[in-house]
Amino acid sequence: MHPASFRNAAALIASLGALTACDASDPTTPSGGIADTPRPQVGQNVGADPLFEDVTSGTTLDFVHFNGMAGRFYYSEMMGSGGALLDADGDGDLDLFLVQGNELGGVPSAESSVPPNDAMLPLRDQLYLHTGLDEDGLPQFRDQTSISGLDSRGYGMGAAAADFNGDGHEDLYVTNAGPNELWLGRGDGSFERALEEASRIAAWSVAAVPLDADRDGDVDLFVANYVEYSTAVDKSCSDSLGQRNYCGPLSYPPVRDVLLRNRGDATFEDVSLSVGLGAAYGRALGATAADFDGDGRLEIFVANDGDENQLWRLRQDDGSAYEDVALLWGVAVNATGHAEASMGVALGDVDGDGDRDLFVSHLDRETNTLYAARSALGHGRHGGFDDRSNESGLGAPSFDRTGFGTVFVDWDLDGDLDLPVANGAVKIIPEQSLAGDHHALHQPNQLFRNLLESGQARFEEVTNDPFGAISEVSRAILAGDLDEDGDADLVVTNNAGPARIFLNRAGDGRPWIGVSLRNESGGVAHHAVAELTRPDGQKMSRQVVVATGYAASQDPRLRFGLGSTADRGLDVTVRWLDGSVERFPGLSPGKYHELRQGRGAPRKQE
Repeated sequence: MHPASFRNAAALIASLGALTACDASDPTTPSGGIADTPRPQVGQNVGADPLFEDVTSGTTLDFVHFNGMAGRFYYSEMMGSGGALLDADGDGDLDLFLVQGNELGGVPSAESSVPPNDAMLPLRDQLYLHTGLDEDGLPQFRDQTSISGLDSRGYGMGAAAADFNGDGHEDLYVTNAGPNELWLGRGDGSFERALEEASRIAAWSVAAVPLDADRDGDVDLFVANYVEYSTAVDKSCSDSLGQRNYCGPLSYPPVRDVLLRNRGDATFEDVSLSVGLGAAYGRALGATAADFDGDGRLEIFVANDGDENQLWRLRQDDGSAYEDVALLWGVAVNATGHAEASMGVALGDVDGDGDRDLFVSHLDRETNTLYAARSALGHGRHGGFDDRSNESGLGAPSFDRTGFGTVFVDWDLDGDLDLPVANGAVKIIPEQSLAGDHHALHQPNQLFRNLLESGQARFEEVTNDPFGAISEVSRAILAGDLDEDGDADLVVTNNAGPARIFLNRAGDGRPWIGVSLRNESGGVAHHAVAELTRPDGQKMSRQVVVATGYAASQDPRLRFGLGSTADRGLDVTVRWLDGSVERFPGLSPGKYHELRQGRGAPRKQE
């Protein structure tokens, strides 16, 4: 038998096995929609006590993503989509903004491979307001798009929520494969388009990071750009069998990232070149920011797809210009010295030592990477990072998956940060294609529980949970407390499929306390750090970082699992980005507290 014929036969046999397992359809997919093809259930032996429960059908969330595919393998069609969790109407609970795809290459949506149904039209980003809990405790959502003023119809990638104009209301910055958009929130669930040209970056953008880069009190914006691409210059690529397939990122030139400095009124100045960011190019998909070295200034980490990652740090000899210290600090490449196909970024303290660690999701046949921070060497000096992917248990289980969305979250409120990962391929999977799947990129998602031991993070994969039971083309994970019970629930977006809500069951009934850190004007205090000591003596710190994951903006509130019920009020210390430190004493557990800068008891820094 000819080798190619043998491979095709083997793939066909494997696909028949996969078809045998495909015995459950997707109950949340609208009839006639783009995701009608049933996905295989891969977690048939779901445990009696699941960590997460898929409650999508009971929440009235009906979003289904359309990617415009029409058999032409356009590169952008398999990369989206993401969204944002934010309080759009000012009522204290989390609303949901989801970006939508659109037509590609001039092919009308009705002539695409799987046309959208009437409920998905018009094709535009959608805002769902949280309307409370039903009698079963499930969060309910109402589609507010048509009366919200939002009319965002680009080819959506992701979003960032922040108060850019300082009025105390959350705004939305939407990244697209094309011009980005800025929408200013009025605080009542409605928005108006900003007539702001600097922010309308025409490149293919995915990640956007709100941050106060110059420490002047307002929110600046770092925008991570991907490749120079349009359907007019789309290239034709094939796999090893000569079959048409999606191209990789190296087929297209990279585009430089952009730093937009806020003038204080939600108008921006592009300062990328003047601060040294124009000297390096990378195919960026993920980005986040933190003060890694404790000098009071934010560093920007950029996850590049196939290129070395970047870590931009303000120069010690010139506080107005950045230098790339990724190689010096150990996060440019993996432990073997190879640049990987980086997608999403999780930021958090996974080993409980007070430093910020990084987790980056990657392509299959690579492994996801945990960069564990070494202890700081002193004020303004960082010890660098070690690749602990193998030692932590996060490497091997990711080898056959392509990871996108991810976020550190303490889902069981035991004090340790756990890790969900959303998976979905970027190259056609032969077995699925031979089985007749029109979107042959689906892979099951994964959960990793942190078993912190002797100051070292060690993870085990949870293999029998509903979160990983359905194989889809998942992209973003949005983590936030949707039912206001103190633990983090998960929203998963799927390319050419439904958005799903997974309600957290692992944290039910466990002691907790939550804080919402706000600046003096009432906006989210991005990158402020809250610290507390649990009743059992364990010290914990959490940082406000909404830009973490893939194409996502997370719940800005911070939650602490207490381990045991506190018999008195708890003291929370907040380190604000401007360097001031305040103590907020006697906070009651089991609820969220709004802590506003300037209203705590001042404390000298240690």
